[in-house]
Amino acid sequence: MNQPGRLHPISIAIREMADIFGRMGFGVVQGPELETEHYNFDALNIPEDHSSRDMWDTFWIKTKEGEEKKVLRTHTSPMQIRWLESHGAPTRIVVPGKCFRNEATDATHEAQFYQLEGLAVDTNITLAHLKGTLERFCKEYFGKDAKVRFRPSYFPFVEPGVEVDVWFPAQQKWLEVMGAGMVHPKVLENAGVDAEKYQGFAFGLGVERFAMIKYGIPDIRLFHSGDIRFNYAFDEKKV
Repeated sequence: MNQPGRLHPISIAIREMADIFGRMGFGVVQGPELETEHYNFDALNIPEDHSSRDMWDTFWIKTKEGEEKKVLRTHTSPMQIRWLESHGAPTRIVVPGKCFRNEATDATHEAQFYQLEGLAVDTNITLAHLKGTLERFCKEYFGKDAKVRFRPSYFPFVEPGVEVDVWFPAQQKWLEVMGAGMVHPKVLENAGVDAEKYQGFAFGLGVERFAMIKYGIPDIRLFHSGDIRFNYAFDEKKV
């Protein structure tokens, strides 16, 4: 018996996330999956000796001699620069999209995964705005009883930086779901924004990890398994 088509669980999750952030005043934009070295690394204050530039962590694309180096984007953060260059500040956007990293896979890591980038730039933005935005989002996505914690961390493109964990009830443990922080002044300057006048916060959340927690999925690799039974386990009218 033929079955009707069904949205993939990742598509369902992204639509729900975009709807929540939309109610908070964020627009939704898209960016290229094939990115230049400038936007993926240089403009985001990632130094030349950073490990993420290594061929073992990034899928570099062969280019002709003299042509700008290109990569399969390792994160959706390049759209921070692209959007600010073309639209300026103030702004609030989220950027859903596929990312690629040359790394070993396990139950919580994939070489191909989806990320949702968030960026808010305005005058008088503080870390409290970031914390409040993410706490509200998590409670809307998971429910009012969601447990969220913030830990200090380091990312070259934010200062200060944090990692965000959400309690994973199905596995009775905390799961790291995103990196975030206050946009580094150099990143704003690289995008042509006055860092003396404007501040901002940014975050990059793992779409599959959020869905894993919400639906009790034990292994991230199931999302890209191609098993149609996995898709039909989700009722898109109820999620």
